[in-house]
Amino acid sequence: MQKVLIIASGAAYGSESLFNSLRLAIALREQNNAPALKLFLMSDAVTAGLRSQKPAEGYSIQQMLEILTAQGVAVKLCKTCADGRGITPLPLIDGVEIGTLIELAEWTLAADKVLTF
Repeated sequence: MQKVLIIASGAAYGSESLFNSLRLAIALREQNNAPALKLFLMSDAVTAGLRSQKPAEGYSIQQMLEILTAQGVAVKLCKTCADGRGITPLPLIDGVEIGTLIELAEWTLAADKVLTF
């Protein structure tokens, strides 16, 4: 089985970069030969892991992350980035965890493909 790592750094609702990375992740999981997928959020994308965000309209990042974690996709937030934004102690979406740069390095070396957004 192919292993794909997606690294996203765009703000949850500030641009469409994170949204597009999650759209692709969901589409990859829907393929007949779905890859083993991991998602690592960095920079402003770490705010997407916070529980109970209620966007005024449009897409829901929380719902997209819940779909992925329910499918067994590992989703981690960069600890340094989360600490810097003061979100480490806040409640996260179920299945979303704080990760480290060491874990990202290990995931990168183990992946067949690494996609960045």
